[in-house]
Amino acid sequence: MTDASQSQRSRSHRVDGLQYANWSEDIFRQMREGGVDAVHVTIAYHETFRETVLNIERWNRWFEQFPDLIFQGRSGDDVRLARETGRIAIIFGFQNPSPIEDDIGLVEILHTLGARFMQLSYNNQSLLATGCYEAEDPGITRMGREVIREMNRVGMVVDMSHSAERSTLEAIEISERPIAITHANPASWQPALRNKSDDVLRALAQSGGMLGFSLYPHHLKDKSNCTLQSFCEMVARTAELMGPERLGTGTDLCQDQPDCVVTWMRNGRWTKTLDYGEGSKEAAGFPEMPSWFRDNRDFDAIESGLRAAGLSDDDVAGIMGENWLRFFDESFGSGAG
Repeated sequence: MTDASQSQRSRSHRVDGLQYANWSEDIFRQMREGGVDAVHVTIAYHETFRETVLNIERWNRWFEQFPDLIFQGRSGDDVRLARETGRIAIIFGFQNPSPIEDDIGLVEILHTLGARFMQLSYNNQSLLATGCYEAEDPGITRMGREVIREMNRVGMVVDMSHSAERSTLEAIEISERPIAITHANPASWQPALRNKSDDVLRALAQSGGMLGFSLYPHHLKDKSNCTLQSFCEMVARTAELMGPERLGTGTDLCQDQPDCVVTWMRNGRWTKTLDYGEGSKEAAGFPEMPSWFRDNRDFDAIESGLRAAGLSDDDVAGIMGENWLRFFDESFGSGAG
C-alpha cells in the first residue's frame, strides 16, 4: 500500500452530495486522487423512465470497464467498502421526477435499480411540487403527497434542491423521514433563486435533514470570484444556524460538460426558447469554477478552509463526508409499512 493510500484510508470518509460531470476515466481517477469515496450522481433531468434505464445501462458499462475505480453504491456500507478497496461508490439520483412519469409504482422499481435520491421538482412546476422559478407556489400536490409516502417506504430520499419555498417546507412536514437539499446555499449569503431561506434551513435541521453546500458559481457570493474564505465562513455561520451535523457538500460540479448540456438541463422539452436561468444572456453556458475548486482533486482545499474558519476537526470530518454517511445509513433502507 502506498503512503498516499494509507493516508486516504486513515482519515474520515469523503462524500459529495451531488455531481453531474461528463464522466470519464480521467474524472474517476481525479476522484480517487482527491480522496472521494462516494458521489451522488445525477442520471436524469427530464428523461422518461425508459430513457433513464438507458442512462443506467451506460453506467453499467462504466462499472464493467473501470471496476478498479467505481461501482454502484446502494447503502452506507458501500461507501465503507469504497474506502476499504480504494474505489468510488456511485449513488444514483434524479433532479426531476420525470423518470416516474405519472406512475407511482415506478418509485419502487427505480429504487430497485439503485436510485436513492429524487427531486420533487426541477425549476418548473411538476406533478409533485413547484420549482423555484415559478411565480406562484401552491405547494405539494395530491400526487406529491402519495409519492413522498412511497419514497419514505422504499428508502428513496426526497430532495428539494430546486423547489420553491412553500413546496420545500411542506415536503419537510409531510415526509416521515428526513429529506435532503443536496446542493444549495443560504439565500442570506447569496440571494439566488435556488438558494434557501433561513426558515427552510431551520426546518430542515429540526427535522433531521441534510444540506449539501453548492459550489456552482451562480450559487456563490461573487460567483466565480468567490473566495475560499468567504465560502468557509458561510459554512461556519450555517453550522451555528443548523448544527454542523446537518451539513455536507453537494458541489454540483459539472466538470467537462459542453455548454449545450446547460440547454438540456434548463430547457428539457418544455420550451423552444432558451431559458437562461440565473445567469445572464451573455453567460448562458457553464460559468467558470472558483480557482480553489476546479475538480475533485481540490477537496483538500475545502477541508483546510473549514479548519481555518474555526470549525473543529470533528465538525470538518462530518461536513466532508461523515454526516452524509450517517444519513445514508438512516435513509436508504426500507421504511415502516
